[in-house]
Amino acid sequence: MKKSLLVLLFTSVSVFSIAQNPVFTHLFTADPAPHVWPNDDRLWVYTTRDEPGSNNHYGMTDYHAFSTTDMVNWTDHGRILHLDNVDWAESHAWAMDAVYYRDHYYLIYCMKEAGIGLFRTGVARSDVPEGPFTDLGYVKGVEFGQDPAIFIDDDGTPYLFWGHDRKCFGAELNSDLMSIKPETYVDLTSQLTHVFEGPWVHKYKGKYYLTYPGLTPRRWPEKMFYAVADKPLGPYEFKDCFIDDFEGQSGTNHGGIVTYKGKDIMFYHSAWLSGGLSETRSVMADYLHYDKDGNIIPIVPSKKGLGNANRTKTTIHLEAENGFAAGGKLYNVIVDTYMKDYGGKGYVTNFDNPYDHVSMLAQVAKPAKYRFIVRYASPEGESNHDVLINSHQYREFKFPKSETFREIDFGPVELKAGDNIIRILRSNWKPTKGYFALDYIKLEQIFED
Repeated sequence: MKKSLLVLLFTSVSVFSIAQNPVFTHLFTADPAPHVWPNDDRLWVYTTRDEPGSNNHYGMTDYHAFSTTDMVNWTDHGRILHLDNVDWAESHAWAMDAVYYRDHYYLIYCMKEAGIGLFRTGVARSDVPEGPFTDLGYVKGVEFGQDPAIFIDDDGTPYLFWGHDRKCFGAELNSDLMSIKPETYVDLTSQLTHVFEGPWVHKYKGKYYLTYPGLTPRRWPEKMFYAVADKPLGPYEFKDCFIDDFEGQSGTNHGGIVTYKGKDIMFYHSAWLSGGLSETRSVMADYLHYDKDGNIIPIVPSKKGLGNANRTKTTIHLEAENGFAAGGKLYNVIVDTYMKDYGGKGYVTNFDNPYDHVSMLAQVAKPAKYRFIVRYASPEGESNHDVLINSHQYREFKFPKSETFREIDFGPVELKAGDNIIRILRSNWKPTKGYFALDYIKLEQIFED
């Protein structure tokens, strides 16, 4: 099939049909790490992000978190960690994983160390699963720590796996997650036929499954393979390929396996959303099944995905108080918690002077319209504010008096491909005084076909 026809085919599949693959259609995402956290009924997926229009992977700079309860309606919690938030790194925000460990959430990621150009496995922490995450440094004892994955065994022991350029390694982590136990370090490369990068470990019926993208031999694009062991660090017995070549695939593949509501799901990525462009990828999901002997039954990617008749829909949810950590800014305003029933870690208030504002970052793959929803409280009367989205000014947004937090829908706004800075500021056209509290904004996808 000619490339022009492939582009037409997969653009049509991802944009105009009622489908569940790709999962996220508002953003170019890759390297999904799916998880279910204790005492949380949501499925979480952590991803890298590809820049619209890119023809390489070197410009990847940040990570996103997504959640859902029904596999149809998803929330994009925005940027959770960026290269600018990591003092020791200079580039290459490539594949990552996440873990809930000792009452905190951790992002285990990789970037290149400044001045050296060597991949390190970074560790960042948050009190909430949606982040944003604060960098703690990188894992000691891991050389060229690309594509990290963390696995917590049933006894609470943490293990780290990483791989790059036809190699794969594993080790037990110390309890602070900041260093490996050197005596446990193992080179798994020779046990994993065709291995190239991106290991992921999960457990099924007492066995440890290590899945990974590989080349046969060194022939792009990557396929997905797996091996099985009786212990987390092996030795592993190679089994087979379980995602072979498919139309519209990216040159790379990477993914993880999770059990949610009693069903096993494989998350991975393709190039469907971009029409076959390998540098702008999209997350996919299919159910994973085993035969009676515990072998993984091969997955054949299709637009049906997880099989629900409804198209997936994502709402971008941006907490006002996150500021710089999430790509925004708080200018002469403060974060408060006096009023109750706020989302996240608080709300923003003190819009007392001209140009006092909060800005938030919304990232999308393609130009599109989104419904603009704001959650606020204005207990002392109607409040007026201006909204700037990039260079376009929406004047005099009126917020009716509300003694408690409520949502107000201001209708459609237009976002451009890439970064969109959304600024809410005190109106200079019709300034009002009084206590105004901004909790969050939501941007809901609008489908026009």
